[in-house]
This record gives sequence, C-alpha cells and structure tokens, in this order.
Amino acid sequence: MNAKKEYLKNGQVHISTDVLSIITSIAAREIEGVQDASSGFVDEISSLFNKKNNTKGIKIEVKENNVYIDISINVEYGYNVHKVAEAVQSRVAEKIENMTELNVTSVNVNVSNVFLKEEIEEKENDKNKEEKQEVKEEIAEETEQDTSEEKDIEEAEEKEE
Repeated sequence: MNAKKEYLKNGQVHISTDVLSIITSIAAREIEGVQDASSGFVDEISSLFNKKNNTKGIKIEVKENNVYIDISINVEYGYNVHKVAEAVQSRVAEKIENMTELNVTSVNVNVSNVFLKEEIEEKENDKNKEEKQEVKEEIAEETEQDTSEEKDIEEAEEKEE
C-alpha cells in the first residue's frame, strides 16, 4: 500500500501507510498522559518489538497528497481529555507534515479508555518479574545441558583411556 510516490532524479520514493501509522503512533505517545493507540499494556510492550502492534488503533487514508488519520488513544486519569486529544491532533499533523511533506487534512482522535498510571506500573512490574523468571529458567536449562555435555565428554575420555 503506497501512500505517496515521489519521482526523483535517480528513481522513486514510496511512503507506505505503515510508515505513516508508525509516525502517528510515536507522535501520539510523545504527548503527556497518552498511552498508545488503544492497545492496552500487553500490546504496548510488544509494540516495542513488533511493527504491527505499533499501529493498532490507527487508520490512515491517503488521497493524492492528503492524509486522513483516525487514532484511538487511552488517556491517563486526571488529564484533561479534550486538551490531550487536541495536543495529539496537533503533534501528529506536525510530525507527518514535517517528515513526509504530505498534507494532513484531518486527525480524528477517539479516546477509548482512561487508565491509572499505578495500574500500568504494577502490570509492568509483574511482566518484568515473569520475564526475569523465564530468563532464570532458560539459564538453568542451559546450565543443565552444559553439565550433561561435560559429563558425556568426561565419560568418553575415560573410555578412551
């Protein structure tokens, strides 16, 4: 899906809607009080490693050089929802226009959830504990394998003697 084709002296430049979605997601997260595109905690963490989750809750439409954006966000409890949404609109439009030279015609912001920062931090801590436990288990398994291989080598050496 190509959003923009630009002809240069030595070829073409294509900007995909995926790129526009990623720029939109990052720009929205730059606003204080915003949790990324209605994805929830698990998707938020995995979005760091997965392009598809980074664009969840974002719809991009491009007609000629005009971009139409729909984004769903979660707002932290205590923030003025209207001001946060306006800040998201402004930041997203600014970043898309500056980075792509496309004209942002609209940025529709859907606030789909309110979250407590403490809940997010608790979930992050729980997730970190789980990941640390998984790493410990992997290390233990590797150590057992190494020990087993060392014993096999020692036994083979003893048989040779």
